[in-house]
Amino acid sequence: LDLSDDDTRNFFNFSTTHDAFVNLVNCNNINGVALRRSSREVVDGKFTTNYWDVHYFVKAPDIVFMTPPSQEELALAQTQGVELTIKPVCYDSFVFITHKDNPVDNLSTEQVQKIYSGEITNWNQVGGHDEEITAFQREKGSGSQTAMEELVMAGLEMMDAPEGLRIGGMGFMIDRFTAEYQNAPGSIGYTYKYYIDTLYKSQDIKVLSIDGIAPDNENVRNISYPFVVPYNGVIRSADANGIGGKFLDFVLSEEGQKCVAQAGYVSVLSVQ
Repeated sequence: LDLSDDDTRNFFNFSTTHDAFVNLVNCNNINGVALRRSSREVVDGKFTTNYWDVHYFVKAPDIVFMTPPSQEELALAQTQGVELTIKPVCYDSFVFITHKDNPVDNLSTEQVQKIYSGEITNWNQVGGHDEEITAFQREKGSGSQTAMEELVMAGLEMMDAPEGLRIGGMGFMIDRFTAEYQNAPGSIGYTYKYYIDTLYKSQDIKVLSIDGIAPDNENVRNISYPFVVPYNGVIRSADANGIGGKFLDFVLSEEGQKCVAQAGYVSVLSVQ
């Protein structure tokens, strides 16, 4: 559209996975959104912060793209009396990351589970150096935390993460994770491969194989990598013939799937 980043900020905003889902199912309760924005400038050699309120009047979202909703989110939709249509539109790998200089290149699923349940605490227990493991987590309700709890841990209880190791956003996970390497080279965290391939690249990060299988696109297509995750298009079933349903149909079409592949995801049409 030949617009600058500053131009586009004036008419869209992003929600995290959970907030986007809540907005979708609370469609009858959305009237307007008030945002507080701020700017900082130097006045007489000191920083000063100016605030102003911006009011937006918004409609409920037509469609949300997200990893599989958590059981709590599905229960929320049921409580609101909203029937959902959930269809996979692409696939990605849920990956574990560590420092590039960590000699460990592979973990088994069981080892990952024991690290995040607190049973394995040192890298020397999985073939690494004698170094304490610093295990980062995401916040409850995030898409990656749901995948971690339901797909990886499969019902096993995760240890409580110290406040400093529970990260709010995926970008913050990568930024904080890489920054922590100066003091915690034994770190481990998790994310989706798309994020570190396209949005938050870092030469200091290494992606681990799981059960001896690398999380590359080919191993996603043949579902040999243990933690393959779909991204879903989620609409209210009542809107199947509306904008949300029509757009979901487009994304699942051959043309739409070409866009998905061009963006760097694995097309649902290519999964074996």
